Amino acid sequence: MYYASIGILAVLHHIIINYDILKNGRKFPKEGSHYKYTQFLTIIFVFYVADLSWGFLTETNIRWLAYADTVLFFASMALSVLLWTRYVVAFLNKRGVRSAAFKAAGWLIFGFVILHLIVNLFNPIIFTFTEEMEYIPGSARYMLLGLQFLLFVLISLYSFFVLFKTQGRDKVHYRAICLSGAVMAFFICIQSLYPLMPFYTIGCFFANCLIHVFVEEDEKREQSKEKEKVEKEKEIYNQISNSLAENYEVIYYIDIESGEYREISSSKMYESMNIPKLNDNFYDVTHVNILKYVHPDDRKFALRMFEKETMLKNLESKKSFGFKYRVMINGQPRFYRFTLMFADDRKHFVLCEKDIQDTVTAETEMREKQKVNVTFGQIAESLASNYDVIYYINIRTGDYAGYTSQNLYGKLKVNESGEEFFKVARENTLKIIHPHDRERILQVFDKDYLLSSLESKKQVSIEYRMIIDDNPQHTRMNIRKSSDGNHFIICVENIDDEVRKEKEHLRVLNTEKELARRDELTSTRNKTAFNELQQSVQENIDKGMNYLPFAIVVCDLNDLKKVNDTEGHKAGDDYIKASAKLLCDIFDHSPVFRIGGDEFAIFLSGSDFSARHELVFKLHNHSVENIDKHNGPVIAVGMSDYVPDKDTSFTEVFERADKLMYEDKRELKQRAGEDEIR
Repeated sequence: MYYASIGILAVLHHIIINYDILKNGRKFPKEGSHYKYTQFLTIIFVFYVADLSWGFLTETNIRWLAYADTVLFFASMALSVLLWTRYVVAFLNKRGVRSAAFKAAGWLIFGFVILHLIVNLFNPIIFTFTEEMEYIPGSARYMLLGLQFLLFVLISLYSFFVLFKTQGRDKVHYRAICLSGAVMAFFICIQSLYPLMPFYTIGCFFANCLIHVFVEEDEKREQSKEKEKVEKEKEIYNQISNSLAENYEVIYYIDIESGEYREISSSKMYESMNIPKLNDNFYDVTHVNILKYVHPDDRKFALRMFEKETMLKNLESKKSFGFKYRVMINGQPRFYRFTLMFADDRKHFVLCEKDIQDTVTAETEMREKQKVNVTFGQIAESLASNYDVIYYINIRTGDYAGYTSQNLYGKLKVNESGEEFFKVARENTLKIIHPHDRERILQVFDKDYLLSSLESKKQVSIEYRMIIDDNPQHTRMNIRKSSDGNHFIICVENIDDEVRKEKEHLRVLNTEKELARRDELTSTRNKTAFNELQQSVQENIDKGMNYLPFAIVVCDLNDLKKVNDTEGHKAGDDYIKASAKLLCDIFDHSPVFRIGGDEFAIFLSGSDFSARHELVFKLHNHSVENIDKHNGPVIAVGMSDYVPDKDTSFTEVFERADKLMYEDKRELKQRAGEDEIR
């Protein structure tokens, strides 16, 4: 009875502390650690039940039932070890040789026990019972416990040493595995000495408590982080909503089916209309308000626009839909623009309402002014028939008009107009320009940048891609000043066919891929090629492959800025090319990459790796000789080897080489300074 009491206590405690996990275990992803932890807890429960039953059955004379329970005891013990190793690998979230070894060890012990339990039916090598119900342990039992002891010790030692190299959540995980493994190893030792005492169950009891504490701590930490994330996102959304509300008279968030809505408004003019902010049905309220506030000539149109079916139809295959009409404010008509869009859940409308009367008035006045004042001759001198649109921008005010050509002789028509051209252009850039080209275009759409650029040249040209119907179209933009010096003239043309023909030509020559990875100035490989190499090497390292020995050499050119400043950029280009040639000559069996304006990298493997120290020394001596004779490139160099047992990323090797390069750079500069003094 004393023996069974330990099992009963373990079962009750197991159910109490792990009830939620056991209950919700099937809800967790099967590949995650929580699901595997649930499997482990389930089989431990079976083990506890088998152990406490053994305490009762050994006091009876039912020999076959005690035998069957003992078989269940050892089988569930072996299965718990297997599931424990699977959980440890998932809990630590690591892949590689060590993780595979832990899993293999679990399968080995499980297979060992099952095989010996089968043999035990014919030859009692694990255990047997005498006619007097005396339990006799066999030699295989000690082998089983010994294998488990070795496994738990190895896991505990591995976790202990890795523990000091990790931070944050990983540190907590390794600490949990280390302590629980040590506890199990300790009680397995005692169990091997006292076979009739439930020390293995006590070990599982304490180890499970430790894991539970750390798992619960981990869960609380994750829940806290998730809560902070939700609160932060909520704060961000509130800020965005408030910021948007400042730019609109009112914003509505409308349930499409029920019509229930929320309203955000910061407009005093809108509040003066005394429109109710809360109501169950947006469609009914809007119908009443249209009849009350909308200009009589626009009411029919407005009523149709705010029918649910019409709103849904207008958003078919569109991200947003806009329209405008006049609203009577204090007896005076004012134009309002309405922008309708789906919320992310597509179960709600978002409706933004903005007073655009001042904008409409300004546009009307500007069109009238342009009809009188715009000198079409100034535009015609820059107009070519192949331009899709030409913008004429007042440099001082930012007012603009867009023109299209109706024929080959420069007869123009106004296509669009507005204020604050550069602001509008930057906003449109974020919407319709290809993400990879946006930064360049945003730089161009800056008045000071254009004024500075056009001081030294007649025209600024840039090619980029626009996204039209989800497809990129190549476009060229030419910018110049008008003859009066008071306007920018921006000519935009579609060059998609031109680019397509050029690409086709490159494909025929089978050089497009190579050109994309070659540095135009030095003919060495460029930063793109270097990034591809880095990604390839990193993938092999992440897979735990015994990657080939390699080293990274990082080089930086000394005095390039001085050459550019004193002798001109052509001399600087020659200096870069001479440096690249020197690197290619020395490292003639390795790829050389130009990864920056004056920075190179070399990937050493094979014969160059074997002779790496001699090659780097040779390059260093070249630089010293060039300093002494005041002629030729001076190149600072640093090299670092990949250390498989230490390095986990390509970047670590590169950063060590980069650090050594800066040390060499200081040494060379110091030598050059001493040489100048002499």
